[in-house]
Amino acid sequence: MIRHRLAVWGDPIAHSKSPQLHAAAYAVLGLDWEYSRRQVAEGGFADAVGSLDDSWRGLSLTMPLKEQAHRAAHALDRHAELTGAVNTLLLGDDVRGFNTDVGGIVDALADEGLPTVERVRILGAGATASSALVAAGEMGATRVDVRARRPERAAPLIDLGARLDIEVSVQSFDSGPDPVDLTIATLPGGVTIDSETVSRLSAAGGVLFDVAYSPWPSALASGWAGGPAVSGLGMLLHQAVRQIRVFRHGDPTRALPDEDAVVDAMRAVLTS
Repeated sequence: MIRHRLAVWGDPIAHSKSPQLHAAAYAVLGLDWEYSRRQVAEGGFADAVGSLDDSWRGLSLTMPLKEQAHRAAHALDRHAELTGAVNTLLLGDDVRGFNTDVGGIVDALADEGLPTVERVRILGAGATASSALVAAGEMGATRVDVRARRPERAAPLIDLGARLDIEVSVQSFDSGPDPVDLTIATLPGGVTIDSETVSRLSAAGGVLFDVAYSPWPSALASGWAGGPAVSGLGMLLHQAVRQIRVFRHGDPTRALPDEDAVVDAMRAVLTS
């Protein structure tokens, strides 16, 4: 049986724009694939995967399932291996795991005229922060300043930085400003930050790239004075393009047929 069912899983999931993005892409590609959403809690992931039949081609995973998806994969791409997080599973006899968030960040910032950086600040120390660190390395960063409410949680980022030959320092949110070219905020959408902290972080903070996009502007973006503030919609778009490459070709770097038209159709969904 040809596998043609796909879905995005997470908890919560009702807000996800992935079904509309994927449907727009599949229409351009002429693929009769079904893509849905399903609320799956962290503790229910293994049973949910085990219940899938041969009609299932792949899954998109959002929080809090990226680490569980990493463990479920039989093989990992380099980005998934580095970050310990999987947001894309290609199902079959050998389940393959990918992290397309890294490429999504790189592609989104290239769209904003920022293909390279040297000094970067990352806000937060969770799974998305690992993706942001790998993305920063691929954009040429040699120094990354991590700011976390609980700095002890950032120890894995220091280790990852060493693997990537990036000097990673970790400080609390209330530490003094150091000039950077780019600030990548990996905090969950809806997180509130007091105005004094926002002012401190935005001082010489360069461009703000906030992975959150709903609500927008975020509390951080509303008070950002260091440069332009960019939402995570571009990351959402480009990580989805790379997911569709995986579902179509098994390779996140291999372009889709008529990919420019695919991207235009997906971008129209985000701006409608």
